[in-house]
Amino acid sequence: MPSSESPARLQIVTAASVLTEGVQLHVPVLITQIASASMMRTLHAALQAAFSLDYPVSIVGELAADDPQLSQTTLEQIGDKKGISYPAVIYLPAQVSAVTIAVQQLVEVVAKLRSPDGGCPWDLEQTPQSLTPYIIEEAYETIDAIQSGRAEAMTEELGDLLLQVVLQAQIASEQDLFSLEEIAQGITKKLIRRHPHVFADVEANSVEEVRANWEDIKAAEKGEATGKTQALSAKMQRYTRSLPPLMAGLKLSEKAAAAGLEWQDLNDVWTKFYEELAEFQESLLQSDTEHQLSELGDLFFTLVNVARWCQLDPTAALRSTNKKLIDRISTIEAQTTKPLAEHTFEELEALWQAAKQQLELEAAVPAPTPVKDEAEVLREGLPTAFVAPEGRLSTSDPTNSELPSP
Repeated sequence: MPSSESPARLQIVTAASVLTEGVQLHVPVLITQIASASMMRTLHAALQAAFSLDYPVSIVGELAADDPQLSQTTLEQIGDKKGISYPAVIYLPAQVSAVTIAVQQLVEVVAKLRSPDGGCPWDLEQTPQSLTPYIIEEAYETIDAIQSGRAEAMTEELGDLLLQVVLQAQIASEQDLFSLEEIAQGITKKLIRRHPHVFADVEANSVEEVRANWEDIKAAEKGEATGKTQALSAKMQRYTRSLPPLMAGLKLSEKAAAAGLEWQDLNDVWTKFYEELAEFQESLLQSDTEHQLSELGDLFFTLVNVARWCQLDPTAALRSTNKKLIDRISTIEAQTTKPLAEHTFEELEALWQAAKQQLELEAAVPAPTPVKDEAEVLREGLPTAFVAPEGRLSTSDPTNSELPSP
């Protein structure tokens, strides 16, 4: 479904070039210099090997004739055509997939929403900057849908995320900056360029070799010497710019550990944690908010290191706790007829414990692997999870499993 604002393109090739190089039908193709019936048969066989037999084809007889013959047929039936005057020409329309049509429809709908003539006032007011919160929101909703495993939810949320890309491209195209086509072409070229083991003759038989090639190609693209080690701080800056703070903290911890900035064992990490906890508690006795934030950040980062040593994902852990809180409140709300704020503390405590017990019973089918009683963790005062382990625990440095990023 080509846009009315984008003129159609035509690819003109010779029969000889099609036989030696093939042809792509992303735009209409005119195959010229089909000099004889023998060449037509050879071309017919080559096209049949590349495209479906029901593909529409138009055969045009000698163009120099006063009344050139035009015959519309299919690829399968070319061989049955009689009386073709040579040299002949074959016209093949562009091969448009259902995916291409669907994406083009989305592009046209977004363009209509942004049109000053009958468009949507809200969409017309948007800028690349005003839309950035929605990119983050839709990305997290997509992650949640993927983790739910529900195909319907994943389809919807991936569509919402795609909409943000198309919106950004539409606004940029209105300002003659770039287009969705350039975005797609750019990432396609980058993927081909950075995967020479797939699209060229470079060999890579392991993930490590793929990563090494990727980094060399990436360095060459940025004008850096191949094999040159990028400063650790420069890599870290990229994570703080592109990731939420908790995810960035884990990445920074991994990079620092890989560079040798690491504790000897987990017991040392726990010691650091209690040190930071004490410093944070001390800061709360003062009135310096900046200092309090600094100490709280140190405490968070040390806890991230604890998670890394235990090979746990802190973002997934916090997401699970957030969900657990919502589930408990939802269960409480289902058990009462008045707003939570109208309950006494004692009533809320009783409702909380009842909801907790109910959810634990529901989760116990099938019975989970035995874990420490959560009541021990939620006691009044300092949670027992903060108590340093008696024995010395150790683990090897986790392998940096980061995949290459564009």
